[in-house]
Amino acid sequence: MRHLFQQGSDAAAPVLVLFHGTGGTETDLLPLAEAISPGSSVLSVRGNVLENGMPRFFRRLAEGIFDEEDLIFRTTELYNFLDEAAAEHGFDRRNLVAVGYSNGANIAGSLLFHYPDALRGAILHHPMVPRRGITLPDLKDVPVFIGAGRNDPICSPEETTELEALLSTAGAEVQVHWESAGHQLTRSEVMAAAEWMKNSLL
Repeated sequence: MRHLFQQGSDAAAPVLVLFHGTGGTETDLLPLAEAISPGSSVLSVRGNVLENGMPRFFRRLAEGIFDEEDLIFRTTELYNFLDEAAAEHGFDRRNLVAVGYSNGANIAGSLLFHYPDALRGAILHHPMVPRRGITLPDLKDVPVFIGAGRNDPICSPEETTELEALLSTAGAEVQVHWESAGHQLTRSEVMAAAEWMKNSLL
């Protein structure tokens, strides 16, 4: 998968794995990584799917309706890529924290839904429930930050609450940060994620 890797100054800090939103690239969330954990190494990935020329991490059938078969395939593809990237770049595969926005948050959430050892933790900005009707793996001791907007037209508050419940039931330690804004990523949400990161994983 197309990606970039930046070596951090703190070898013990979690490696941040960045997943952009629809139409983004692997450079989009670099300022976010700097704000959340300045000493961390960064692995930033570009989605392998194009929708009207815009990179995404998996296909969708319509707004808010995922192509589930493709989601499963792309999640496996990404999981395997993380193994390969760890070997290529020499970082600890067990020390990865995802940082995703929108479509990127959805693929990060899908990693959590399908693999117990995919991530040490996750920061999900405006995610949806990736799949329903499946049994999640044991996510005990996996901390998850969810940034959500009370006026988000794409990801409703009910969707956020459902995702929180599913992850919590699987054992994850979930913290939801609410903004009064919509689907956009606000500075105060980023600062809340940075504070959560410091308290939970650094």
